[in-house]
Amino acid sequence: MIRTSGRLIISLLAGLFMAMSVMTPAQAEITEGDRSALNDMIRDYILANPDVVREALINLADREERERIEQAMGTLRMDIGDPILGNPEGGFTIYEFTDYNCGYCKRVFQPLQELIATDDDIRLVVKEFPILSQTSVLAAQAGIAAQAQGVFPDFHAAMMTARGAITMDSIIDAAESAGADIDRLQADMNSPVTAEVIDRTRAAAQALQISGTPGLVIGSQVIPGAIDLDQMREIIAAERAANS
Repeated sequence: MIRTSGRLIISLLAGLFMAMSVMTPAQAEITEGDRSALNDMIRDYILANPDVVREALINLADREERERIEQAMGTLRMDIGDPILGNPEGGFTIYEFTDYNCGYCKRVFQPLQELIATDDDIRLVVKEFPILSQTSVLAAQAGIAAQAQGVFPDFHAAMMTARGAITMDSIIDAAESAGADIDRLQADMNSPVTAEVIDRTRAAAQALQISGTPGLVIGSQVIPGAIDLDQMREIIAAERAANS
């Protein structure tokens, strides 16, 4: 009760001080002495109750962090043009930040495939996040171009299960095996739309403080690094329960 009263007092005093600071002489008769006395009252209260100030700062930091995450999630959900696996109309969305040159991404590929094969309510959005090399950029562009042709699942599987270094030849081989129109694919790879999708993914990664791959966003949880299938299912179950 004392803390609550204290917070109320300091809030009222601060509000009163701010109100008086913008009043004109015609609106309020207040002398410099009155203003100084009010200043002293606020200062004395703060010095006598530092825990109230600390609590207010913590609450402010928590609110700013929540707002940052909400804004980041808004950026993440702008996924037009991003490749999608699983059920495009699924009620539960997972975002995967991935790079085709990332060994850990290839390690998490099979668990994710099993997950979407056994849960038909999952929409898996693949965020092409090329950070490891120039061939990562080419492969990411090809992935987005493959999505535009409706052949992304097979292209993605070919790229994730391929061995050896990624080259433009291996990217074309994967696209051909998926049934892509190669001329269209190469044109789409260099289109402004594809560049915009990758730029948007980079902005979302920065906002969510994801700096490596793989990075998963499962419900409200941001998970840096690879996790196994059981961990994925546990997180999904908890998220669903929290939102039921």
